[in-house]
Amino acid sequence: MTVEIPLRIAGLIFLGYALLHVAFPKRFRWREELGRLSLLNRCIFVVHTTFIVLTLLLLGVLCAVFTRELLAPTPLGRIVLAGLLVFALARLLAQLFLYDSSLWRGHAFNTRVHAVFVTTWSYLVLGSASRSCGEARPRGLGA
Repeated sequence: MTVEIPLRIAGLIFLGYALLHVAFPKRFRWREELGRLSLLNRCIFVVHTTFIVLTLLLLGVLCAVFTRELLAPTPLGRIVLAGLLVFALARLLAQLFLYDSSLWRGHAFNTRVHAVFVTTWSYLVLGSASRSCGEARPRGLGA
């Protein structure tokens, strides 16, 4: 397996997370739930959710399309990969410690979703850590 493949897989995971947001409004009855919020809080929610999706899309494209550039032995490549590590680690910790276990424990579907999220965010953390800490880089990509 080349060093590019895990980063491309990470890109697909980010893109998958972004696309998953398409199902959220119906699944979580956002129309009903957001109707209970003040206009300001509703706007903040919509704007923040939109920017989360945009961030996931951009990270996905960055990892899936600009893989070789990220893996090039440059300060920019290293800092972007380190940023991915911080982002993925923060999200993994949120999955583990901010979501109350009563939301998934005892609910088969929610438990499977929680396990998938823990697994994929762990993959992103471990992959980002190994790449940002200087794993072998492909040759011929600059000084």
